[in-house]
Amino acid sequence: MDKLETMQVFVEVAERESFVEASKKLGLSAPAVTRSVARLEQSLGTRLFNRTTRHVRLTDAGRHYLCDVKCILESVEQAEAAVTGSFAKPIGELSITAPVLFGQKYIVPLITQYLDLYPEVSVNAVFYDRIVNMVEDNLDVAIRIGNLQDSSLYATRVGSIRRVICAAPEYFAEYGVPQTPSDLVEHKIIQPTAVETSNQWKFSGEKSEVVKIKPHLRCNQNCAAIQAATGGAGITRLLSYQVAKDVANGALQLALEEYEPDPLPVHIVYMEGRRASAKVRSFVDFAAKRLRDNPFIGE
Repeated sequence: MDKLETMQVFVEVAERESFVEASKKLGLSAPAVTRSVARLEQSLGTRLFNRTTRHVRLTDAGRHYLCDVKCILESVEQAEAAVTGSFAKPIGELSITAPVLFGQKYIVPLITQYLDLYPEVSVNAVFYDRIVNMVEDNLDVAIRIGNLQDSSLYATRVGSIRRVICAAPEYFAEYGVPQTPSDLVEHKIIQPTAVETSNQWKFSGEKSEVVKIKPHLRCNQNCAAIQAATGGAGITRLLSYQVAKDVANGALQLALEEYEPDPLPVHIVYMEGRRASAKVRSFVDFAAKRLRDNPFIGE
């Protein structure tokens, strides 16, 4: 096998986490796939996979190598397309991740519009209320809310989101509107643990303040916390986009706005930078413009 074929074998094993499954996909024998990966590891002088009798997993070196190899193979595909007279265009499967509610409210509509424009692309959308490892999970694009930690990622900022205190107008009419963060200790609190993992709620304003809240109700799903709040069960703190429509239609009312913490940035992140494939570049450009135009997100 030549080097490019060996790289293709490596990618199949990495994505399927199996020499046998990779061999079926490639139409090769399992021993041929095993030998190909072994020769690649020997030439690189490093182990790319950790192998057990049941699992095949990438090493740290293997994860970084996978990212570079996929870029090389996609560049080769684009070069071949250029030679045959066709312009490199978005094609293939695109994997996208985002927080659950954000994905449902804003990313799914973008994806459906994008697929109408680029019918040769298919999308695998996975939504989690946690940060996922893009290399380990074979993800191309992620929408992340909050300050970025991984400097190896390329990022396009598209807006910011506030952390807001809110409750139903009926609740405030019965129990009063808190005037300072410390007033929250006298209220029924709904804690959405996906947003507020701690019962130490931080506030800004003229002076920084931390209030230890005593939750009346804890919900691990943001939509459940919203439902409880709109039903008058208490005060909650959520991200502004999650309750934007409920605030706009009067189902929820904001409070303590002058004490809100600094807004959280929203980024579209990806790994390849200028080397990103056409499908990644086109989606990032497409999504960035529309998210910036969204009044609930754009700055």
